[in-house]
Amino acid sequence: MAYTDIDDPSAYFQTTLWTGDGANSHVITNSGNSDLQGDLIWIKQRDATRNHHWFDSIRGVTKYIESDTTVAEETGSTTLLAFGSDGFTVGSGGRVNANTKTYVAWNWKAGTSFTNDASSTSVGSIDSAGSVNTDAGFAILAYEGTGSAATIAHGLGVVPKMIITKNRDAGQNWVTYHHSIGSTHALFLDNTDAKTDAASYFNDTNPTSSVYTVNTSGDNNKSGDSHIAYVFAEKQGYSKFGSYTGNGNANGPFIYTGFKTAMVIIKRIDDADNWVIYDNKRDGFNGDTHALFPNNSDAQTTDVDIDLLSNGFKIVRASGRVNASGGSFIY
Repeated sequence: MAYTDIDDPSAYFQTTLWTGDGANSHVITNSGNSDLQGDLIWIKQRDATRNHHWFDSIRGVTKYIESDTTVAEETGSTTLLAFGSDGFTVGSGGRVNANTKTYVAWNWKAGTSFTNDASSTSVGSIDSAGSVNTDAGFAILAYEGTGSAATIAHGLGVVPKMIITKNRDAGQNWVTYHHSIGSTHALFLDNTDAKTDAASYFNDTNPTSSVYTVNTSGDNNKSGDSHIAYVFAEKQGYSKFGSYTGNGNANGPFIYTGFKTAMVIIKRIDDADNWVIYDNKRDGFNGDTHALFPNNSDAQTTDVDIDLLSNGFKIVRASGRVNASGGSFIY
């Protein structure tokens, strides 16, 4: 097992399952070894077509964005009602709590208030504010776009490996940076597109330990619009961001992470295909790790693509979305 400063990963990330009861107030309790208030809570109904709903403690309760659409932030009075010290409370809305329907939430903890006045600190050129967890390498940042090349302080103290951004005020793509493809290209969490080569997203400038760069795109820097960014750094023994090449058969690649995998997201980057997400709670054992798709509203599949292992994950299916022969993938 790789060395890590994180003794209990459940203090920073947990997957939580529940069955809806249609009640006006339904308290969901996380089940890890540690109490966890999810500062980012990503909810998906498992057994039916339903949008993915992202809530966070910076934007506040009832406010959601959908990773499978480009629509601006919306407010739902019967959605997420409260962030709890060890879970959260949902309302009666079908998006989160329809009677007898099954749901999953992926929860990340940030937790330390962060504010950067760029003109005062001389770090970055756009003011940013949010919540940062330097131990787990995760930040939620809010900022106002300028429409021109700029830098944003992230507060993590190390170089980010992945950045997902959504314009809250307009129907824009979920532009995504991943270090394996670098700042010359972008991906979009809301669609199947292969990587896109354009300087308008990150100005062909890689992040540093203090800032990351945005450019003229309305997806992550539209002038006058509010944006929210989810910034991830890599922590040994806890999180890993990388790439692999598919071999096109059921004895697929093994990807070493150095820790027991609880959740994996995969995207093919050289051709159009779905983003795919797996976790160790919805099914709980290999041979039954079913997929959901961050970019579409489908119910979870019955196909089994990967095994989640004590030191990584193994591709076990000749599927184009995770194992096309010669295909390039990020995770």
